[in-house]
Amino acid sequence: MARSRLTPFAKLLLTIVIVTALFFGGKYLLENTDFGRNLLNSDDSDIARVDDDTVTNNNNVTADGDCPTIRVGVVDWGGYAGGQYFNEGFRANRNSRFYKDYGFQVEFKVLNDFVASREAWKSGEVDLLWATIDAFPTEVNDLRRQGHEPVVVFQSDWSRGGDAIVVRRGINRVADLKGKTIAVAELTPSHSFLIWLLNAGNLSTEDVQIVPQANAIDAARAFQAGRVDAAVVWSPDDELSLEAVPGSRVLESTRSASNIIADIFFAKRDWVEQNRSCVEQLYEGWMKGAAEINASDRAKQKAAQILAEGFEASVSEADALAAINNVRLVTHGDNLNFFGLSDDYRGVTGKTLYNDMEKAYTDLGYIDSRVPTWREISYPQVVRATRSLTGPENEAEAAREFTEVTEEEAEDAEEIASKPVSINFRTGEYQLDENAKYIIDQEFVPIARAFSNSRVRIEGNTDNVGNRASNVALSRRRAEAVRDYLVSEYNFPRNRFIVVGNGPDKAVASNDTPQGRARNRRTDFQLVRD
Repeated sequence: MARSRLTPFAKLLLTIVIVTALFFGGKYLLENTDFGRNLLNSDDSDIARVDDDTVTNNNNVTADGDCPTIRVGVVDWGGYAGGQYFNEGFRANRNSRFYKDYGFQVEFKVLNDFVASREAWKSGEVDLLWATIDAFPTEVNDLRRQGHEPVVVFQSDWSRGGDAIVVRRGINRVADLKGKTIAVAELTPSHSFLIWLLNAGNLSTEDVQIVPQANAIDAARAFQAGRVDAAVVWSPDDELSLEAVPGSRVLESTRSASNIIADIFFAKRDWVEQNRSCVEQLYEGWMKGAAEINASDRAKQKAAQILAEGFEASVSEADALAAINNVRLVTHGDNLNFFGLSDDYRGVTGKTLYNDMEKAYTDLGYIDSRVPTWREISYPQVVRATRSLTGPENEAEAAREFTEVTEEEAEDAEEIASKPVSINFRTGEYQLDENAKYIIDQEFVPIARAFSNSRVRIEGNTDNVGNRASNVALSRRRAEAVRDYLVSEYNFPRNRFIVVGNGPDKAVASNDTPQGRARNRRTDFQLVRD
């Protein structure tokens, strides 16, 4: 009987079947048996097991060898929740979605001491470090002088209630701060907020008595002890201060002053360029986390739990939730706006805040040398390269919708801050000329943008020349012309503005002289309580 022999093709098929069986059998063994799972978790590389979830990396390289373990320096603040939530905690761990989706580890290090945090960044202990773009001009030169080239990689949040100025009884508007003592941590977001608020009230830091503090916590303590009339504090010290000082109030907070304090993360330029794809993935995951928290109360509650655990009992879960609610966790769309990558965006950008505060701190004498331009310190390439973050959850924050107010509501609206701006009109006319538009652009638009959640009252005023009734009507038309310009040129919501025509009734100078009459022909811009 002849022996049958396998053909070459049959041998190939049999080999494929055997290899396939071995592959799927091995895969099943690894994934579905204790022996396999233990083998997967064994120490067969330079990654050493710490516990069930956490891994450390002696060479700062992940298992796939492509990305380093990215170390991020933070403080006890709710604005970084997007990254910490996506990471499933503060420690480097295999449950992290950064690890599962991108294959690398992320570690968040709490560095509440400002000086120590900067030293950690300079030494390479952390790769990315928090800052606020308003205060960044005051420190960037020192970092560069020591041989580093810091670049702003992305924005994480806007403060929306996390910063506030608390005042004692009897202080009801910014003008009441004149001559008063104010505790503030200089060259911090608190300082920037105070500068903006005083400017909105037609004051400067020279009109008040600054009482310097090491930090916002000490500022709150000084206020609670009665050593100062006002203090710029961080949440939750605003509520604690109101409880401690009878009759005190929050004069203003970043809930209304919504585009002044922007948290960013910066890194060394060479590190970013060496790890470009990894940083892009970090940003993408962080923005996914922020979008999920913004869209889901369940995700927000989970994020609060992660923050409370990461802050090591210094912050309760309830306080962590309040901290998240006191910020706007920015999305990819917000970052496109922040870096000026959206053609139709007319709001506050990182560049405008950086430039404005560089000038403010230079004028105050805190900066005595050339500060790098925004182009030199920004790194928009990471945000620009991201293409996958689409859909409504990743869009930029929409402008607040204001309801129309009645005349009675307009009259009752309480003034927070008032800034008079002299706009020259031809006699009997109310049209804005190019010079008037320029004055509005320079004197008021920055305030309107920074306090974008505040309602604004525009009051037109005249001298006493002519008929009073005609002057009242003319002053209202002039105020309307200003409002219409702001709406058409800057896309501000029309209902945001309350228009009032005072005529000659609110003179600030004598109408007996040309100079006095010129001062009375003014337009007042007032931030009012909603």
